[in-house]
Amino acid sequence: MPSPVEPVYQLKCSCNSYPWGMTGKKSISARLCEKQPGWDGEDPKKDFKIQDDKPYAEMWMGTYPVLPSYIMGTGEDLQDVLDAHPEELIGKPVMEKFGHTKLPYLPKVLSIAKALPLQLHPNKDLASRLHEQNPDQFTDPNHKPEIAVALSEFEAFVGFKPLALISNLLQLEPLKRYLPKIQKPDFDDQTLKGVVKKMLQADDASVKETYKGLTSLEEKDFGPDTYIPKLAPRLAEQYSESDPGLLVALITMNYLVLQPGESVYIPADGIHAYLSGDIIECMARSNNVLNTGFCPRSDRDNVDLFCSCLTFMPHSPEECKLPQQKFERSKNGKTLKFAPPMSEFDMLQMELKSGEKEELGAVKGPGILLATRGGAQMKAGGKDVKLSEGQVYFVSQGTELQFEAGGDGLFMHMAYVE
Repeated sequence: MPSPVEPVYQLKCSCNSYPWGMTGKKSISARLCEKQPGWDGEDPKKDFKIQDDKPYAEMWMGTYPVLPSYIMGTGEDLQDVLDAHPEELIGKPVMEKFGHTKLPYLPKVLSIAKALPLQLHPNKDLASRLHEQNPDQFTDPNHKPEIAVALSEFEAFVGFKPLALISNLLQLEPLKRYLPKIQKPDFDDQTLKGVVKKMLQADDASVKETYKGLTSLEEKDFGPDTYIPKLAPRLAEQYSESDPGLLVALITMNYLVLQPGESVYIPADGIHAYLSGDIIECMARSNNVLNTGFCPRSDRDNVDLFCSCLTFMPHSPEECKLPQQKFERSKNGKTLKFAPPMSEFDMLQMELKSGEKEELGAVKGPGILLATRGGAQMKAGGKDVKLSEGQVYFVSQGTELQFEAGGDGLFMHMAYVE
């Protein structure tokens, strides 16, 4: 028998291991997972334990078949409980909106020690076709727009720079080879697409030669992008001087350094590569990705396919950022909202000092709540819960929440949909 209907369910989550993750206890994603305790990724009945020499990249929360969440205590798959009580837990409006009883979003905690692959996530039409053709690689037919909220200083390449900046950089001698033979009067998005394609298709020797040419220039040669000669050796050390991701990221993309609480939005088909830091990430329910750089050649996807679905918005660092908003159902004004321009989710962020209180009015859909730091006494739909750092809860639709922070305060994030 599945668990009875409750306002909240404590979850056991898991954390994966990729080479770009932070090692051992340096990884916030691993530390939070161990505190639940989460499950070890192989067997839901085994508790997650940190190994000091292992890189930990992402803690997943939710109902995606990869690393699903289980109910603490009973061991049931969260999706089985939702399927047993869909109207009470998900709500009829959300089910009708998406046509299923699955959570339409996937929250994660990421701990990033070195650059993730240069990537984009295919839009719905392409994702559906790729899933049909190759379901082992493209495991669902959905798109994957996402947000990333910084928990520490966070570096990322997101979207493309203003065209004039890119055009100026391409006048540098080592980069002229990537310009089209016949140039238009104006450098436009189509020209940029051709440049990116040429960089990604360049052989190892050409990329390496370009890298050596760039790193022999002076800082002043790069105009306002003085970070390029500083970042280039670091990226080359992480991957290689012949990785085409170096050129695409450094020359054509926006480089951002976000502080805790700042956020970026990545649209479907938006090019990006995260470099370092800890983030809360949330995306539409999907695990589809196309990679073309910052990874071994054998792991790179087809360049023509990648470039065919590139979008060219945004075109500046400020356009990449997702501003905080006040959450309209926050009684004491301690809760902020990140609302990306998509229907699958919004994200809340609450910060309370020791003893402070907050009340959140009910949302008309399911939520996933994480005590990112600290803890609190929580009341959920009349049920008293002790919320501790690292704990993750599924929040049933229509549930009001009250919090009183403990001695270490509370930093909380919650993804939800209405």
